[in-house]
Amino acid sequence: MKVSDILRVKGNTLFTVRPDNSLWEAVQTMSEHDIGSVVVMDHGDLVGMLTFREVIGHLHANQGAVGERLVRSVMDDAPLTVTPGTDVMEVRRLMLERHARYLPVMDGRSLLGVISFYDVARAVLDEQSFENRMLKAYIRDWPEQESGEMRAPGN
Repeated sequence: MKVSDILRVKGNTLFTVRPDNSLWEAVQTMSEHDIGSVVVMDHGDLVGMLTFREVIGHLHANQGAVGERLVRSVMDDAPLTVTPGTDVMEVRRLMLERHARYLPVMDGRSLLGVISFYDVARAVLDEQSFENRMLKAYIRDWPEQESGEMRAPGN
């Protein structure tokens, strides 16, 4: 399974902010849309990611005050990215190694979407469930064999 498969199921709704937006505006966007990240875009280019991790870190450092900070001062300006052709097992490894919960999906300089740890877990579960159903159907429809030959377990 590839990242493109996840995006196809998930859709391509994307929430972005600009680096010169206030942190408060970004937090409002994240809260209103119940999302854990926003992509930071400047003149059509990905320049960073802002996730709840950066927001919480800022709040902790400032005794809970958002203040007048701009997104650029809090965002991750070098986010890990993947391509549509990246294998899901590689995405899982990268997310675990880098503690990344959200990954922008890039095709060259074009942003195609963002996948989350939840999206990856959901896709893997769906794929495993499908394979499980296919194997059970195969075993259930196991062909009858003549006596003396080995049979599949349970038959």
